[in-house]
Amino acid sequence: MFESHRSGRFALLLGLAALAYACSAAPAPADLDFSGPESEALNADALENATFEVAADEDTDTLDDLVVLLDGEDVTAEADRDARRLVYAPGVLDDGERTVAVAHGPLDEDEDVEPLHEWRFTVDTVPPEIDLTSPDGAVIAGEPLTIAGTTEPGATVESGGEQTTADGEGAFELMLDEAPGGTLTVVATDAAGNVADDDLALTTVPSRVEVDELRTVHVSFCGWVTPSLRDPILEQIDQGLINAVQLDIKDETGKIGPDTDLEIAQQTGAASADCDIDLPAAVEELHDLGVPVIGRIVAFADPVVARWAWDNGERDWVTQTSGGEMFVGKYAGFTNFAHPDIIEYNIGVAEEAAAAGVDHILWDYLRKPDGPFEQFRFVGLETSAEESIAEFVRMADERLAPYGVQHGASLYGVSADRPTEVSQDVEVLADYLDYVSPMIYPSHWGPGEYDVADPLHQPYDMVEATLEVWLEATEGKRARVVPWLEDSQYPVTLGFPDRARYVREQIEATYDAGINEWLLWDSSVKYTTSAMLQPE
Repeated sequence: MFESHRSGRFALLLGLAALAYACSAAPAPADLDFSGPESEALNADALENATFEVAADEDTDTLDDLVVLLDGEDVTAEADRDARRLVYAPGVLDDGERTVAVAHGPLDEDEDVEPLHEWRFTVDTVPPEIDLTSPDGAVIAGEPLTIAGTTEPGATVESGGEQTTADGEGAFELMLDEAPGGTLTVVATDAAGNVADDDLALTTVPSRVEVDELRTVHVSFCGWVTPSLRDPILEQIDQGLINAVQLDIKDETGKIGPDTDLEIAQQTGAASADCDIDLPAAVEELHDLGVPVIGRIVAFADPVVARWAWDNGERDWVTQTSGGEMFVGKYAGFTNFAHPDIIEYNIGVAEEAAAAGVDHILWDYLRKPDGPFEQFRFVGLETSAEESIAEFVRMADERLAPYGVQHGASLYGVSADRPTEVSQDVEVLADYLDYVSPMIYPSHWGPGEYDVADPLHQPYDMVEATLEVWLEATEGKRARVVPWLEDSQYPVTLGFPDRARYVREQIEATYDAGINEWLLWDSSVKYTTSAMLQPE
């Protein structure tokens, strides 16, 4: 009985030892070597060339019973085997965590497999996404440039000879000594070696000035080049009375003051203004004073292009009467806002100005002529006039975005509540503009408008009432309201006794409406300095 008990105990110990061996990693034979990718992440190229290999020092039958497992599935049939080597090349795998293992066979479905060796790795074949947040808009020539954005966390980001690593949130930032010309390329490489690049066509401007609130005056071509008119404006800047200058680029005559390379301007004579402006020099001078330049472009009231087009077989460019004749009225010629060539021409004028460093584009005559719609013909117009003009503004806004300019429009005072009068739908236009500038001159309103009995002699009341309507029309919109106010001799000729008081009352009403911005208009470019009240 003693011997029987002893034998049973010995058998039990042998069984426990065998169980312990089975639960531990099976030891690899000393004559086998294992090789495979060292990288924790494999991209498509690396995976295509990846092999997992078991090699013996000499011919042996040790490899005969080995099996290959991919994520626990037997893929031995896809491996190559000879007397010394067992090689598995997966080729293409779905992205994710993967395991390749080799083990002794045959496999028993009811038992866990104890591998001789395994490789754990990640398949990542997706390039990192790049989302650039800077530069946004134009860059300043010769100045340092910040490149910023987001990509895959931990990715290496390179551009312009500089390199950085994206942080745990994927954010990155690079600083270049100055902006390169042409196209900026940003390259991101993730841990698996996937590479992505993003090309950004840089728009470079000579300089840029920004102010939070605009207080400015209109200046014509000749006003800028005439010292007796320009010098008082420079003095107003020096005194802090105005902080911006509205400079004409293309005016009511249809002429373009600065140099232009636009073909239509050269063809039609629009490039030969009576007073030529050296726009780069004007921008540099005003920017040195810390003053932004607002480039005014009269869009569709354009007698130069309209007359040339009518006489040279491009009559679809022209606003016509309902009978098909050239419409003149009081404008001497009005172009067709629905024609692609006219649209491209005006946006081209704006792009040239923006490239020269102009900080704002301010459209004017962005409308049809006065009068019932039925008396006009606009060849190619397939929507309402209001929709067509809004589409022009949308296109201009998109085209000007790379320049980083602000974008505004001078609009009829009645357009806020009478959008069809000259086809200016303020509520739609305000979605595509940074500001709208209603021309709300008291002398131009009739008695009783907005319940103001005598607008000429009640300038404060007229401006206050009008701005209330405009603020309501633009509430919640992208565009803010920056009104045109009247500083001319015209109200005096009509009977208002004091020009300075007339201007001051308009400015006071604007401030009381909660707007600290204004543009003053005088076609003769002579302004009432004593009336230029500043916000408190």
